[in-house]
Amino acid sequence: MTGTIDEFKKLVDAEEFFQFFNMSYDLEVVNVHRLHILKKFSQHMQEIDDNSPDLSQEEKLNQYSLALQKAYQLFTESTAYEQKLFKVFNDKPKNVVTLTEITSD
Repeated sequence: MTGTIDEFKKLVDAEEFFQFFNMSYDLEVVNVHRLHILKKFSQHMQEIDDNSPDLSQEEKLNQYSLALQKAYQLFTESTAYEQKLFKVFNDKPKNVVTLTEITSD
């Protein structure tokens, strides 16, 4: 890896992250799960930052690379619905009556 933390901080698109870390990826997987991969990657990065604040820049980038691989792999084996990363997947719809809520008199 030849990039720096400063270069890393300028990345925006999922493809840029994969290219920065010189990782191969399936464009179809990224197109379908882009936001979910980036959200999970962000969560992993936060864990790295919180749990290992004393890492060198190179060590941190290596950990970030592993985090991106882990996030990408998760969505090659699972669905966004199964992971429920976003609020929309966890909110119960309003004004909906489920069958289990219906009783007969």
